[in-house]
Amino acid sequence: MNPSGWDALAAGAVAAVVVAALTPVSSRLAWRVGAVDEPRDRGLSDRPTPRLGGLAIFAGVLLAGLLFLPVGEERWRAIAAGAALMTLVGALDDVFDLRAPVKLAGQVVAVLLPVLNGVRVETFTLPFVHRVDLGDLGIPLTILGIVLVVNVVNFSDGLDGLAAGVCAISSVAFAIIAFDLHRGNSAVLAAVIAGAALGFLVHNFHPASAFMGDSGSLLLGYLLGVVVVEGTVKTQAVLALFLPLVVLAVPFLDTTFVVLKRLKYGRKVYIADANHFHHRFSRIGFSQRRTVLYLYAWTLLLGGSAVALRFVPYSDNGGRLNAGWSIVMGLILLLVVAASVYLVYVLEILKLRRLSAIRIRRMRPDAADTEVDADVERQIETGEFEAVKRGG
Repeated sequence: MNPSGWDALAAGAVAAVVVAALTPVSSRLAWRVGAVDEPRDRGLSDRPTPRLGGLAIFAGVLLAGLLFLPVGEERWRAIAAGAALMTLVGALDDVFDLRAPVKLAGQVVAVLLPVLNGVRVETFTLPFVHRVDLGDLGIPLTILGIVLVVNVVNFSDGLDGLAAGVCAISSVAFAIIAFDLHRGNSAVLAAVIAGAALGFLVHNFHPASAFMGDSGSLLLGYLLGVVVVEGTVKTQAVLALFLPLVVLAVPFLDTTFVVLKRLKYGRKVYIADANHFHHRFSRIGFSQRRTVLYLYAWTLLLGGSAVALRFVPYSDNGGRLNAGWSIVMGLILLLVVAASVYLVYVLEILKLRRLSAIRIRRMRPDAADTEVDADVERQIETGEFEAVKRGG
């Protein structure tokens, strides 16, 4: 029996209620075992906050999955086993701060469980190229892809409510797309992820009383990776390979920016620093809530554009374009690109220039524009920003 949209809503609701109810329990456990995030230079939290919220997220996902997903099938049992192992790896890291190679090895083993049981991409369809057969490369490429999603989500978890909100928005988009592609069980899993993330947001939105920790970010990344494979890429739909990249563009761009910055300055890519988008927004004067709401809005626009690519009838099955609907689709994509440029360029650079001018002219009222430009260039080049204190 194919699950319906009502099944997805019910599954998401169950996950949300369970996670919201159990997060205080996981927080008490975190205090007992010392899994507590202490304020530090690269963090934005100003007080000790318990981690291990991922345990509550796992409980909500597990219960909703038992009720609404075919867990009797071997593939879905493997997905559940991988989720349990991924949560365990994250929880151990929350408590003991695992070394990066050990943590990565645990992620690979967890992902290997579902991949060896059929959750893998063997063929996909590209525009103009059509069917692509991966053959024996399907297994390693799928493992690499899911592990990449896991770490992209993990990297983005640095601000109250950010990872949970982005995962919730992305999962809703994936659920809609998966239903349209007749992947009902994947759509239900996406709804469960969204519900679990929203349930956790009850305690995680600023000011957060609980953090999901690696136990939560690794789990949500793993589940999103499974949905990407089962719900979109594994289908024969044209553009299915690109839809996940659009939906998850914000965390992907953030991770790419940070990794390139670390490589440029000879730093290890797995050593955390303060050059993520949310850190940069904070350093140029944004509050935590304003930063996270801007990033939510950006993710929502991207997710909406991915959904539009599936539902706007800009072409027929033969690849022939409909002029009117193509213009509509083009305008939607133009809006998303413009919003992205606004966030990356205007907020990061133009606003930075104004704040730099204020800061410099407070110290030297007669400072020339060339001094301001040089200061902005230095800050953009190094990623080290001078905070400007503002009221409100």
